[in-house]
Amino acid sequence: MADNEFDFSAIETRLGVSRRTFLKFCTGVAASLGLGNNAAYAMAEAVADRKKRPPVIWLHGQECTGPTEALLRSEQPSLEHLILDLISLDYHQTLDAGAGHRVEEIKRHAMQEHKGKYLLVVEGAIPLAQNGIFCKIGGQTMTDATREAAEHAAAIVAYGSCASWGGVQSASPNPTGAVGAPQFLTDKTVVTIPGCPPNPANFIGTVLFFVTYGKLPPIDEKGRPKWAYGRLIHENCYRRPHFDAGRFATEFGDEGHRKGYCLYKLGCKGPETYNNCPSLEFNNVGGGVWPIGVGHPCFGCSEQGTGFHKALFSLSDVKTHTPPNAFPTIDAREGASSATVATAAVAGVAVGAALGASAVAGRKLGNRDADQE
Repeated sequence: MADNEFDFSAIETRLGVSRRTFLKFCTGVAASLGLGNNAAYAMAEAVADRKKRPPVIWLHGQECTGPTEALLRSEQPSLEHLILDLISLDYHQTLDAGAGHRVEEIKRHAMQEHKGKYLLVVEGAIPLAQNGIFCKIGGQTMTDATREAAEHAAAIVAYGSCASWGGVQSASPNPTGAVGAPQFLTDKTVVTIPGCPPNPANFIGTVLFFVTYGKLPPIDEKGRPKWAYGRLIHENCYRRPHFDAGRFATEFGDEGHRKGYCLYKLGCKGPETYNNCPSLEFNNVGGGVWPIGVGHPCFGCSEQGTGFHKALFSLSDVKTHTPPNAFPTIDAREGASSATVATAAVAGVAVGAALGASAVAGRKLGNRDADQE
């Protein structure tokens, strides 16, 4: 048997999926992570080895349990295979069969037994006001529970916007002093997977990387995995051509909205929000099932300082292209003469030519400066 081949029968039995389906999943994750050709096999081998399953301690703070609810609906792999085969879910306040002090004792026993080896997942914000009394579990504040669990964790993942940067709980006036795990655990590296809720694939891909390589994937300055949050939604959105062409919906239900035009003027925050929503969509059903796909502007749920902080229908700060002061109307106004429309078209061509000339001149100037150096 070649080095990059192994018996998939155990995978098929445990996960209930075919070799082809499982390899497609691993290949997709590997490609998203920007890994080499052998990464898919490395991931498959890691999952096949039960000894590599990381113990997971999962804490809940201030939140709606949306991230867990999204994970419950994941299909590749499904939740039962995730928690029984990919990881060892030793403690989860929502999914635990038991309750009360016995479960809390199980958590402490698991942290002691797997000291330095377990993966800590934080879901929900951590309230700091009045010594953390606004969130307590089993008589212990969320601040104490998080600090205790983080002390000997092999890695820490903040799952969801609330855990990543405070989420809706941190919106003004923030009476509970809610913050995310990175703002609380300032002496620890925390990988953040923001979203309200986040896409389960981003969590599963991150965990699969950890299972395979024993470390978490490369992250940006906000702790987000680069493979999932490296591009603006605006860059990959299939309505982007309408933005570039100046075709916008200006009201819900107007002609532009019905034709699938850009939602920028309705307050879409895609131009300032980093996430892979256009690529993954949601719930594994395809067909454009994500906010913009179903006709609603992105409100920047995963972006700190945008979601729950900016007015829903305020114009977005465009990071990759500054829009002009005025956009062409979607349709010529009723009664407008053909001369008016033609004049506007000629003016548009002239402006485009001027911008193109400026770009070429700037590029030539840059080349000249480089030659002089």
